[in-house]
Amino acid sequence: MILLDGKKTAADIKEEISLEVDYLKNNHKKTPHLAAIIVGNNGASITYVNAKVKACERVGFESTLIRLPEDITEEALLNEIAVLNIDNDIDGFIVQLPLPKHIDEQKVIMAVAPDKDVDGFHPTNVGKMALNLPTFISATPFGILELLDRYEVETSGKHVVVLGRSHIVGSPMSILLSQKRKVGNATVTMCHSRTKNLKEITLQADIIVAAIGIPEFLKADMVKDNVTVIDVGITRVADPSKKNGFRLVGDVAFKEVAEKSQYITPVPGGVGPMTIAMLLKNTLLACKRKNANDSKDC
Repeated sequence: MILLDGKKTAADIKEEISLEVDYLKNNHKKTPHLAAIIVGNNGASITYVNAKVKACERVGFESTLIRLPEDITEEALLNEIAVLNIDNDIDGFIVQLPLPKHIDEQKVIMAVAPDKDVDGFHPTNVGKMALNLPTFISATPFGILELLDRYEVETSGKHVVVLGRSHIVGSPMSILLSQKRKVGNATVTMCHSRTKNLKEITLQADIIVAAIGIPEFLKADMVKDNVTVIDVGITRVADPSKKNGFRLVGDVAFKEVAEKSQYITPVPGGVGPMTIAMLLKNTLLACKRKNANDSKDC
């Protein structure tokens, strides 16, 4: 069994990005600048955004964190987004989800300018992704592709089963892996809560991407020998033996599934670190595009 080490791979990617940023600075080019909007006091969101800010510092990016109150109106939030859309110093920005219930998340996603949408959530970027055109790929699917690529996991002609159909992971993952690309050319089955005979399907899979948010859902009797397993889930479960009273688990029963796997991602330390690394990579791409356009204008 080979562990797909997202923590180490993400560190390698950050080092590569850092070298590119040094090159930009040494050649008097614009330094990448990532902004993040966070609404309210969701603990998980605050932790995640703070990790992104630290990652920006690590690679030499500029970063801006905009914290807004829980009771901000939808109109006021959209105004904040409009300001970032026209700020030439900001290369890309994200609006951290989830948002308070009184705000329409889809309306917010639509308000972000596609050329600054480094999360890859805007319909324009999703459409380009589906057509295999150059665009910002959503950071988690992008990170999974990169992890498979760097560990040279063969996907061409393989049967991939994706568990979950979210717009953030499951759906784009199923599209990307079926496309004619270096990490792709697979036959993909996407399963969800209405799928019948799920175990029969997962037992056929060469590669499984588990992204359903149910702790330790995928068991050893649901996978065949030498399977590759990508675990996207992360959930806190009570554990009295731990000092903090909980432990983090994924959608896969790791110990038992690992015994049958050729490759598997751990939780934590698998897909999670890759997501932040690829957000940085998208921001660097946005900055380089801007530098190229500025050069043409000169």
